[in-house]
Amino acid sequence: GDHRDLHSFPTRRSSDLMIALAPPALARKPHCMFRVHAEANERDTEVFASAIKTKLSGKDVAIEKAASITEDEVVAFSVYQAADGTFGALLQLDDHGRAELESVSVEHRGQHLFVFMNGRILTEFLVDKRVSDGKIYIPSGITVADLRLMKKDWKLIAPKNKKK
Repeated sequence: GDHRDLHSFPTRRSSDLMIALAPPALARKPHCMFRVHAEANERDTEVFASAIKTKLSGKDVAIEKAASITEDEVVAFSVYQAADGTFGALLQLDDHGRAELESVSVEHRGQHLFVFMNGRILTEFLVDKRVSDGKIYIPSGITVADLRLMKKDWKLIAPKNKKK
């Protein structure tokens, strides 16, 4: 057989194809990836848990594969300059995120929550009380690049200065 005609079709550039396959503009794609994962219980199987090396203790800890809170639940943030030259932030969650954080803080009391941003672990904190204010505090580790992405997705609010 003659296979020459196979190559005579005009080839479309892959960039045209990518445009055709891109989702409609209605679906707002978050720029900043934010995840809060709870520590997994020892009894959880590998299906639900992933092992990570913690920043603070250096121990391997199992975390739940499904994030409790994502960038979709963050609505606003304020930024602080951290002592190490990076930034810290106080993130404000929407009603769904606030309820989720509260239930996680009750279910995982005495365990750690792990905060990831753009694929890096930023902080971990021990859940020692019910958190019902819908706020997540990140002490440091946020880069200028992270901030740029955060500003595209969430409203920047001025930090409230506490009156002395």
